[in-house]
Amino acid sequence: MRALPVGESALLVEVSSGEEAQALHAELLRRRAEGRLTVREIVPTARTVLLDGLDDPDRLASELTTSQVPPSPPREQYVVELPVRYDGPDVAAVAAHWNVPESEVSRIHAATEFRVAFCGFAPGFGYLTGLPDRYHVPRRATPRTAVPAGAVALAGPYTGVYPRSSPGGWQLIGTTDAVLWDHARVPAALLSPGTRVRFVPVGAA
Repeated sequence: MRALPVGESALLVEVSSGEEAQALHAELLRRRAEGRLTVREIVPTARTVLLDGLDDPDRLASELTTSQVPPSPPREQYVVELPVRYDGPDVAAVAAHWNVPESEVSRIHAATEFRVAFCGFAPGFGYLTGLPDRYHVPRRATPRTAVPAGAVALAGPYTGVYPRSSPGGWQLIGTTDAVLWDHARVPAALLSPGTRVRFVPVGAA
């Protein structure tokens, strides 16, 4: 683990894997909830956690770098279920990469329980982990200029849902009508780091 100062009151903590980043993020949230950590923001990414608004970043850096990342806590009981039509234009390409029939793509994906590792790219976009290594897929060689809102997509180890129309190079396998980001909702984002997610097939695959 390595802790790097960012300005006067922030710290960027680097770890060696996504699993360690998720475990560290959960531990820091726990400390804040228990009143043992005063911090304004805790932001996880693939292999780092950013802490902003620290009173004494040097002390925390010393503490973190001389300790082990605690094991991940038990998963929350609440699961967000997202209805999905497995009608994406890249289902055939994903099936070929997985070496399975096209009908197996929906079964494999829907049978997986995902967890939001971190958020980014666009408001409401969560990077979901859970697929075994053999089901990781590359990005498209040529990104699309416009991916519709609600597109369920794969890239590398991640699954994601586009909260709004935007360019994108992920493999599109389905569509959901779930609203990922709503300014009128509290919280606005449906998904947040640590959230458990399942995709529920609806309609024809």
